[in-house]
Amino acid sequence: MFLAAGSALAALTACDPAPPRAAPGSGTGVPTASPYAPAGPLSGSPTATAPATGASGKTATASPTASAPAPFPSAPSPSAPASSAPGRKYSLTDPASPWDVVNKHRPLSPITYVPKDLVQPPVRLAVSGEAALLNSTTAAAAGRMFAAAAAAGVVLTLASGYRSFATQTATYNGYVNSRGRAEADTASARPGYSEHQTGWSFDIGDGGGACSFQPCFAQQPAAVWVKANAYRFGFVVRYPWMEHPTTGYYYEPWHLRYVGVEAAGDMRARGITTLEAYFGLEAAPAYR
Repeated sequence: MFLAAGSALAALTACDPAPPRAAPGSGTGVPTASPYAPAGPLSGSPTATAPATGASGKTATASPTASAPAPFPSAPSPSAPASSAPGRKYSLTDPASPWDVVNKHRPLSPITYVPKDLVQPPVRLAVSGEAALLNSTTAAAAGRMFAAAAAAGVVLTLASGYRSFATQTATYNGYVNSRGRAEADTASARPGYSEHQTGWSFDIGDGGGACSFQPCFAQQPAAVWVKANAYRFGFVVRYPWMEHPTTGYYYEPWHLRYVGVEAAGDMRARGITTLEAYFGLEAAPAYR
């Protein structure tokens, strides 16, 4: 189904893999491009509730109504901003916060941010170097999730983790040099606008190695298992199906984002699939 959408819309990806034609300085374990696109900004910094490493910033309170977990819907049905999720609130603007929302309208601040606690998670790696790193909170949660998947007979691999500002700059410039800036903006995140730089996000692969960073990955055991179970470990699929007008990126079933168990569970229970909708933020389909 989304194969047609992907091919028709060309390669648009939040995971901004290495350019099609060897891009200078892009060989750092960054995956290859995928067919998907971007979304927009948010104002203020409302919050919801979820456990993770603390951070400062604006917060908002509310009281969401929780219902029994259900499969991720094809489209979100937010009834109210998650500024009311249960539990502790975190900043939506501090990159050290598990709720920092990064999209095409919301760059990192500082833009050259580097996590202070990068570590290699205890998981099966498909990459090396900086791409094999995550911040310590995400790494620990990933270790638990990968172990649970293995116990269920599903092999997950870490296909791309942390990506520095320098790496993102090289990757993005490679696209600009080969396609021009306008098209580059549909295929790669600009430096300072990538979730990978925070250490809170990473891409997974399937142990079988099939369909990496391709639309067909959604049918692989790893993607199917993660879609149904990632929330139990504090993760959400950051760029869900048909939500590119909000997130700015087409469906990426491999791209996971840590937000904490409470927030991830609350999003699932309430049928909200994007961080923008959950935190009551403006959509970010393109750079301003």
